[in-house]
Amino acid sequence: MQTTRMKRRRRHSAAPSATLRETSRTAAKATLSVALAVAIVGIVGCNPQGAASSAAQTAQPSNESFQDFGNYEVHYNALRTDALTPEIARSYGIQRSTNRVMLNVTALRKKADHEPRTPVDATVQVDAYNLNGQLKNMEMRRVSEGDAIYYIGEVSISGAEILVFDISVTPGGETTPLKVKFKREFFSN
Repeated sequence: MQTTRMKRRRRHSAAPSATLRETSRTAAKATLSVALAVAIVGIVGCNPQGAASSAAQTAQPSNESFQDFGNYEVHYNALRTDALTPEIARSYGIQRSTNRVMLNVTALRKKADHEPRTPVDATVQVDAYNLNGQLKNMEMRRVSEGDAIYYIGEVSISGAEILVFDISVTPGGETTPLKVKFKREFFSN
């Protein structure tokens, strides 16, 4: 009788475990999609208040995430890489760490105000430096998924650092770069 009860308990506890694993997988997939949309693309919560000129802008408050340049928008986001899920970091070859920051930049072409923006190929160059003027080496690389095109780069931080990002984006077929400057404060552990 004891053995039969134990078998029933094991069978009974195995079913919720399998269901829990399946639910966890589904949740992980949903989290991955949301994290890609928010963390990688960084377009959610945009507030159009950019300038229509290509001159470098003053550093933006941390809640700004794009600049409007007339026919183009430049979207950007920076976050500590430990905020990425292990799956996302692995799929993009990003090292997850409390002392690494990832920058994501994308250029979108506008056709009309209320039409969807179209991602475009661009040359993206970034100078990242802290408030002491120490230049951080940041190589940007192109990532494409379906119609999406974005550029990501990583940089290390130590302690509490405010990083300034000078971003220069030249969309394909254009000669004048679109320049964005923003700063963010990061804390490593």
